[in-house]
Amino acid sequence: MLRLFSAKMEDYNEELNEDELLEQESSGEDEGDGLYEHLNITVDKKQEPLRIDKFLLIFRQNSSRNKISQTCRAGNVIVNGTPVKQNYRVKPGDEISVLLTRPPRENVIIPQDIPINIVYEDEDVLVVDKEAGMVVHPGFGNWDGTLVNALAFHFEKNGLKTDLDRVGLVHRIDKDTSGLIVIAKNEYALSHLAKQFFDRKTKRLYWAFVWGNIEQDEGTIRGHIGRHLKNRMQMAVFEDGSHGKHAVTHFRVLERFRYMTWVECKLETGRTHQIRAHFKHIGHTLFNDERYEGHIPLRGQNLPKYKQFIQNVFDVLPRHALHAHTLGFVHPVTKKEMYFESPMPEDMQRAVEKWRNYLSSN
Repeated sequence: MLRLFSAKMEDYNEELNEDELLEQESSGEDEGDGLYEHLNITVDKKQEPLRIDKFLLIFRQNSSRNKISQTCRAGNVIVNGTPVKQNYRVKPGDEISVLLTRPPRENVIIPQDIPINIVYEDEDVLVVDKEAGMVVHPGFGNWDGTLVNALAFHFEKNGLKTDLDRVGLVHRIDKDTSGLIVIAKNEYALSHLAKQFFDRKTKRLYWAFVWGNIEQDEGTIRGHIGRHLKNRMQMAVFEDGSHGKHAVTHFRVLERFRYMTWVECKLETGRTHQIRAHFKHIGHTLFNDERYEGHIPLRGQNLPKYKQFIQNVFDVLPRHALHAHTLGFVHPVTKKEMYFESPMPEDMQRAVEKWRNYLSSN
């Protein structure tokens, strides 16, 4: 069976366990603050009021009511974005999330025949162009259908054994973020690549659509990023540095759409949700990013025609508009510089076309 292994570098663990942090996936903005989402459920419409510690036992049968109560007291059981106590009574429609200090782990990965776009592979590394909507690694609520399940099948089909029967996750990107991700196929490759990510020597650029017309052609966003003090499912920016970790995002405008801007982002640091949190902080939330209220039209006209147009764009781009466009690193064995580009995915391209057509006729 395929086993998951990870870099044995304490400081690098933050980078490694990126956006599977808040949503069992990690956002190219890879570092986290030590809490991982292990469960995310929406309460059934027919559910009768029930204490949340009792309710969660239904889903965490390998746990105990006392452990669940301790998790509540630590503020790590979140209902509708707010921490609750163990005596909270769940209601129909409640969105419940359980955050724990350790990442979800599974000893056995089930191989699954899931199509993935492998853009490069040799004996040491593999590069995948991930589609939006695919979780990187199994966890509570996503035990299968993940990139790791697909890779397990791919390796098994090709008869890879011994050191090559493992998957090394060097970094991760969010479920709804599309684009490039590199996988180490043995421990040496993982260690070598992990250090490159830790030392910020990799070359990565992201494409994002953000609300509003950014005035500068290019710029830099600075501000410590940490978990939001009220909504623990979000990350927030703390300018005075009293909370969170140092974060820097450089951006360059690629195209303007009057009420939306297409930007290219280069991360000097790699914090969880860095692009999402930084752009929300400066008033340009990621387009259709529901977690950060980007699914609400933030710019434009208050007219039925415009609102219908925005809904049409949301329909063709039903996720946050973030794409891991480039990936560059030094090959761990050959020492050659490797560089890959992922074209704009179809959903983002369709959104661009709709914006261009709308502006040409208005």
